[in-house]
Formats: sequence, structure tokens, C-alpha cells
Amino acid sequence: MQITIEVTVAAPLEDVWRAWTTPADITCWNAASDDWHCPHASLDLRVGGAFSYRMAARDGSVAFDFEGTFTEVVPRERIAFAMGDARTVVVTFVPSATGVTVRETFEAESEHSGEQQRQGWQAILNRFRRHTEGAGGG
Repeated sequence: MQITIEVTVAAPLEDVWRAWTTPADITCWNAASDDWHCPHASLDLRVGGAFSYRMAARDGSVAFDFEGTFTEVVPRERIAFAMGDARTVVVTFVPSATGVTVRETFEAESEHSGEQQRQGWQAILNRFRRHTEGAGGG
């Protein structure tokens, strides 16, 4: 099953792209709720390059690495990657008069319901929007 989520960010394409691809920005927005954070992010933004984002509960009770390999990189337009478990994700950046629509399509995993996954990924995307628009969120 594939799930698609999106958000429109009221910011220039260059700012949206930078916030999506810069480790210092990623650590500010890459969490689904205030109880979680992203203490470390690294990426090699090129086809074949790897990324790793540490996701951790703020109380220290649990943490994991969200990792994968980039399979397509078209600057300011599209990023695709394979996660560590081989599921794929495609992220597109579509500029418009009102900002940039960031759309993510990902293959669902089998441990959580599709709706849980949609809500979690959407929450992260909403935090990305708030961070990139300058309202915080991380």
C-alpha cells in the first residue's frame, strides 16, 4: 500500500529545499510530536548517498535511526530514496503562487495501520512547514 501526504509551505522554493536537505534544519523539524526529537541528522545528497536521522523520545526511553539511500535527486524538484527495509519514498517540491507543495508518497509497513502511518508522517510534514515558515515546531 502506498500513502501520499502533502503540505503547502508559504516560503520560496530555495528555502523549502534548504530546510529539507540541511542537517541543522532537519534536527529542528523531524519529529511527529513534542515528545520526540531528532538529535542527529546526516546525509549525502546524491544518488547512492546515504542518510541517517536519529529519532528519539525526549525522555530517553526509546530511539531509532531512520536510514536509507538516495535513488534519485533532482535539485529543488524531487528526491527519492529506499529506506533500510527497502520500502521506497518519493518527495516532490511543486512551486505555486502560494508557496511550495511538498508531497511525500511512501510504501506503508505492516506493523502499524495505514492511518497511523499517515498521521505520523503528516505530523512530521506539518512540523516541517512550521519550521520552514519560521514558526518553530522543533
